Amino acid sequence: MARDTTGGRTLASSFLGYCVLIFFALVFLYPFVIQIGNSLKTEPDAVSSALSPIPDPLSTAGYERVFLGTDLPLWLGNSVFVTIVVTLARLLLNSMAGYALARLRFRGRAGLFAAVLAILAVPGVVLFIPKFLVLNQLGIYNSYTALILPVIVDAGGVFIMKQFFESIPVSVEEAARIDGAGVFRTFWSVVLPMARPALITLTIISFQATWNEFPHSLVAVQDPALFTLPRGLADLVSGSLGVGTQYPLKLGAAVLATIPVAVIFVVFQRYFVRGANEGSDKG
Repeated sequence: MARDTTGGRTLASSFLGYCVLIFFALVFLYPFVIQIGNSLKTEPDAVSSALSPIPDPLSTAGYERVFLGTDLPLWLGNSVFVTIVVTLARLLLNSMAGYALARLRFRGRAGLFAAVLAILAVPGVVLFIPKFLVLNQLGIYNSYTALILPVIVDAGGVFIMKQFFESIPVSVEEAARIDGAGVFRTFWSVVLPMARPALITLTIISFQATWNEFPHSLVAVQDPALFTLPRGLADLVSGSLGVGTQYPLKLGAAVLATIPVAVIFVVFQRYFVRGANEGSDKG
């Protein structure tokens, strides 16, 4: 009887736990459902029943206006270009910096790592004016270089890669050096392939952060031809197209901006989980 009671309590607690998780999942997803539903409504329907997820009647006019009445294709192209370049650069430079801090012994290494940690504690908003002044002084303000160069390395990525490299046994690198591999060859051919879970994590974080980056684009460019997707969407929300709420148009643009991040996250999450499981099996 005791076993049956224990089993019943376990089943009840599990059921209650799943109910709580499902409830919060629905609370989290409902704004996205509202966003998609309103993007498929007509303008009057979106205004009169904004909280209803069901469009009545169904209309794709919002998406048509997004592509034909805005510069969304231009913003999308700029975001794709900047995000790909920044993400690839961060993967390379953050991993190199993380490996140097984790394995190389040089004077000032501890102080440099302390500076990296200090940067993590600095709010980004306090750097807006200094960043603008530096970009303007270097003559790269209002250019693709201004959008890319200041963000190709981030302290968080360096910290993630350093911590992961320190978890790799030193004996692996010693065996590579015995075989005649130099420092860079050891890093590139031996250590870096073992860091796949950390690299995938960094890819997800960098892609999402760069794709959604708004404050940096605000201080880096003013030319509408250089606007990225967040900057362009902010322009739409501010009412640049005229009067009216224009919910279907604005939310349709927001849906299109969300899709690439969601796809990248879903695809790379699967490889991240697989890599983590492989690492735990090896451990």
